[in-house]
Amino acid sequence: MKELAFILAVAFFSSCTEDNKQSAQVHSVSPAADKSDTPAPADSVKSAGDKPVPELEKQLRAAGLVDVRELDSSIRVELRYSTQNNFTGADMYGDFDKCFLQPDVARKLVKAQQELHRKFPYYSLIVYDAVRPLHIQQMMWDTLKLPPGEKQKYLSNPGNGSLHNYGAAVDLSIIDDNGIPLDMGTPFDFFGELAHPEKEKELLSSGALTRNQVMNREILRSVMYSAGFFGIQTEWWHFNSCRREEAAQKYAIVP
Repeated sequence: MKELAFILAVAFFSSCTEDNKQSAQVHSVSPAADKSDTPAPADSVKSAGDKPVPELEKQLRAAGLVDVRELDSSIRVELRYSTQNNFTGADMYGDFDKCFLQPDVARKLVKAQQELHRKFPYYSLIVYDAVRPLHIQQMMWDTLKLPPGEKQKYLSNPGNGSLHNYGAAVDLSIIDDNGIPLDMGTPFDFFGELAHPEKEKELLSSGALTRNQVMNREILRSVMYSAGFFGIQTEWWHFNSCRREEAAQKYAIVP
């Protein structure tokens, strides 16, 4: 009996010792692990690639406009006036390079993108300009060297305001799944009759435009019209969400 009691006591002691070792292993934390679990200071959370928010973007958000790509990231944006690749030859937007529109206009653009994807899954909209502050409109007006009668075919007089200035118009085209713009017969911001939708039948008959070029424009118009936009007679890339009088009642001009 004494021998049995001794054996049981040894076994109990060994079991307790092993449990204590395991408990110590579970609850011990290495210095490295403890450091990684400590919340980082708020300022250090930003990545090295973060950029300050442009003042224009702050202004637009405060005015209630929205970034279209926050609604649909599949829409491509290449703001031409944020580069030197535009008719002025100057970067007019600086560090601002996003597509901002009035919320209801942005939703229409998303609807147009969805319709395009439904019909042509390998195509996507690419935006060249959206909201345009009035002071930028004035700079463009002063830069465009055309007779007054011709100038207004392609650019609204800043004295009257443009639907771009309200965030209610968009300039855009279509790209394929390789990111290549479809052939529309002219580049964006081409000032001449070759860009006029109202002249397309005549230009097609004369051979100045091909059937494929006109068809590409028709695809763009189709998806934009289905979403509630309408075009103008002198620019295949420009679409309005409403009339200027309606915009003046609904929105404020971005100065």
